[in-house]
Amino acid sequence: MSGITDFDTLRQAMAENSEQPEGPARNARAEHLLLEAEKLDIPLAVIEALGHQLKVYNYSSEKAKMFVPFARLLRMWDERPEDFDEYETHSLHWVFKWMSAGMLDQPHIPLASIEKWLGEMEHRYRLAGHSERAVRSAEFSVAAHIGDAGRAERAYAAWLAADRDSMADCHACELHGQGRWQAERGRDEEALELWRPVLEGEFTCAHEPHTVLASSLVPLLRLGRADEARAYHLRGFRLVRPMESMRGAYADHVEFCALTGNEARALELLAERPAYFTDEGHPRSKLDFLSVVTLLMDRLAELGLGGQQVPGPAGRTWTATELGAHARTEALTLAARFDARNKTPHVSERARARMARRPLVERLPLGVRTAGAVVPARRPAVRVGGPPRAAGTAAGEPGMSELLAEARRLSDTLQPHAVEAWAAVARAAGATEGFALEARDRAEIADHEAMGLGPGGADLFERAAELYTEAGDPGEALAARARGAYVRALAGEVDEALAAVAGPYEEVLALYAGGGTGIRQTASVLMARARILMRRVHAAEEAPGEAVLADAETAVRAVLALVEEHTGEDVRLAARAAEAHALSGELAGYGDVERAAELFARAAEEFVAAGLPWFAVEYEVRLAQLAHHLGDVAGAERALRAALEHGGPYLEPAGRAQLHLQLAEIAEGHERVREAAEHALEAAHWADEAGEGPALGAWARHRLGGYLLRQGRWAEAAEVLESALADITAETHGDGAVVQTLWWLGDCLGELAEHRAAAERRLQAAEIARHWPEQRDHAVLAHMAASSLERADLPDEAARAYARASELWRTVGDVPGLVRSLRARAWLALRERDGLDAARALMTNAVEECEAAREAAADDETRVRLVAELGDTLRQLADLLVRSAGGSGRGGEAAEEAVSVLDRAIDAFGVLGPDALHDRVQAELAAAWLEADLDRPTAAAARARGVLAAYEDAPEEDETARTRRAEAEHLLVLMAERESADG
Repeated sequence: MSGITDFDTLRQAMAENSEQPEGPARNARAEHLLLEAEKLDIPLAVIEALGHQLKVYNYSSEKAKMFVPFARLLRMWDERPEDFDEYETHSLHWVFKWMSAGMLDQPHIPLASIEKWLGEMEHRYRLAGHSERAVRSAEFSVAAHIGDAGRAERAYAAWLAADRDSMADCHACELHGQGRWQAERGRDEEALELWRPVLEGEFTCAHEPHTVLASSLVPLLRLGRADEARAYHLRGFRLVRPMESMRGAYADHVEFCALTGNEARALELLAERPAYFTDEGHPRSKLDFLSVVTLLMDRLAELGLGGQQVPGPAGRTWTATELGAHARTEALTLAARFDARNKTPHVSERARARMARRPLVERLPLGVRTAGAVVPARRPAVRVGGPPRAAGTAAGEPGMSELLAEARRLSDTLQPHAVEAWAAVARAAGATEGFALEARDRAEIADHEAMGLGPGGADLFERAAELYTEAGDPGEALAARARGAYVRALAGEVDEALAAVAGPYEEVLALYAGGGTGIRQTASVLMARARILMRRVHAAEEAPGEAVLADAETAVRAVLALVEEHTGEDVRLAARAAEAHALSGELAGYGDVERAAELFARAAEEFVAAGLPWFAVEYEVRLAQLAHHLGDVAGAERALRAALEHGGPYLEPAGRAQLHLQLAEIAEGHERVREAAEHALEAAHWADEAGEGPALGAWARHRLGGYLLRQGRWAEAAEVLESALADITAETHGDGAVVQTLWWLGDCLGELAEHRAAAERRLQAAEIARHWPEQRDHAVLAHMAASSLERADLPDEAARAYARASELWRTVGDVPGLVRSLRARAWLALRERDGLDAARALMTNAVEECEAAREAAADDETRVRLVAELGDTLRQLADLLVRSAGGSGRGGEAAEEAVSVLDRAIDAFGVLGPDALHDRVQAELAAAWLEADLDRPTAAAARARGVLAAYEDAPEEDETARTRRAEAEHLLVLMAERESADG
């Protein structure tokens, strides 16, 4: 901080420090600058340095430090007010409000002192001629803080009734405070209506809409407007994250996560801000933060995660239970200090109420991935009970007979979780001393355990067959053996499986013919054989031969012949018929796609009619694929929606994610972008629930980010795309997906005015695209990166990036791109000392490239594009000539040349006809003003009249035409006055 030798240098240093991130480092620099100011022996320098110190303290975690510099400033004002200029006088009175809020936030400052300060503030504002609006706002804050609702309402009314003047807070901050009061009084709708202009961007300031977005989260959830709450969380947290002073708003976002089933994200937020646990500069925001930490830790304990390690104050490790107890004690101790000062229990009551809040949404998908989530996925499940007590079963716990009955009911009716139900029976039997299951029960246990093992269950199916035989059910024994043969086919042993099923097939037919078994068991064996033959069809390396297809078709028809007349008698038989129609659909797919679609639709309908909708899902998905193939997009959408509906709570999360992604693509194809975003959001959520790695979730977030971007929801899209970028990889998703994610993210960051970050993302994307055979994307990205660098005020880096873009545009033969990069380089060159010649050369080169390409254009469409580009380039060349001349003696020459260049631009735009009318008139007006500057009023007036003639038939609603007509009329008046004066 050396080198402060004069007042201007001090002011420059303070301005630079103001641009630094909030925090102790910036505060320390402000303290050093005050010492430097004192050395200058200029009272105003000290006053400005004290004001700077106050500002950085206020926007940091060290707010308690504000009182000392303010007391000094106030003393200087009382002693020598003439040392304060107009701005510092205004600033001194403005900071009275900060002192009022600052005192309220410090529990060691007596309430009497705060009330006295309010009187002092009112007195000084009156002397200075200010409205009492800011005073009544401060009084309202005191009353609301201590819980004096009557006084608060009176002060609130007086605040709104008083005139707004230069001491009133900005509109955004006032509306935030007014809305907070309405929300605290239970008037959420009124609060959100007050906040609407801030949320919609009509009013903004350094801390808004940051705090309004945070404050709106719980009211929105209470009103059931969860989608808006999610959007405001993503948008608002992005604003709050880099600002150290916003602990209270940060706490609101943590609370939102805790109340919406996003506990894992809440923990990540805590981990980002370890200092928030201990910073003492602003006790009231610390109380808010610790109250929310308590709420979150209690929630984790409810989920059975009290022993989970969580982020907390530095210096030790914490479990959720330990941190919850610590935060509760700290928060309530701090609240008690406020209450002791205020002589009311209000602060403690509010803290306890906040700690006790219950979740408002069971699970609200956010679209962003939480890394290393510790909260278990919440998956729907049917409770099938646990092992009973050996004797005297406790009330509410099922006994062995109930467990057996439930398991048999589920398996007999093909309900989900039958496997788990029989596993519960097995556990119960093992835990019940002296209890022995019947052979039939043991057979069903083994049978269902084998089903749960899939291809690994072959041997266990054989054991089940033995037990069914022991139980006197030879038909079910054959069915178990047939199931064992089928799982061998699933393992790739198709020939062995066919050999294994041959015996049970012949035996069951004979047994059924003699009345030795039922149709259900027989159908089970026939279906197993048909499935195995279908595996042989699928296993064919090339198209299956006719004999293979015929064998499978014969087997499927045999199933249908057996069960079709009996589907109303037994749900299992109805399921066999439906599956047989589905298998027929698969076979039809090898030659008749439309017939295949009909059969899949029939199978799905039959499963639903039988009360087994979850079995329809697989075939509805296949039907959707066939509908796509046939160009029936509406049919594909119907099938996918039916699959989601019929899968219900039994659909695997990964499958649900895939269905939502397919629906998102269909919605996107019909320009239903908002709907596509909703499906992509659901896909991301279910992909994370699947817990099978980040690849699917990353792709869903990639799509979601793109859909949000298309809706102009830049901040939400940026959060989602940054989350996707962590898991999008070239190996899994391809280079194109990585580049597209970076590209979209760069677009979002540019719209959010985060230009340096936008440039970084675009340069990353360009580096990947650099290796692609086709270089157009590389050129576009290089050009966009250059534009971002320019907007980030990095002219040297931008110039190099534009030069690279120029080379790439030449390589791909894109003249308009080349011309635009040359123009951008020209304007950058003009900013350099002695850069006029370089700037002019670059702009002239752009004109030459346009003219050459126009002459060589092979088609009218290309020629029109190049003429438009030429006109715009000529107009910019004229502008550059005029600006470069400035007030120098070359101004006349530059203006003459600029008029000539503008005439060429006018001719170019004229070739384009009505489509370029506004461009032509703009050039004509610019030339008219230059004629006036060259003291040629007659020529200037003639051009102005030409403008009026050009717009003679323009519609009244044409805003551009109205504006330019008015400008031309104004110019005509000026030229008439000049000619009159000259005459």
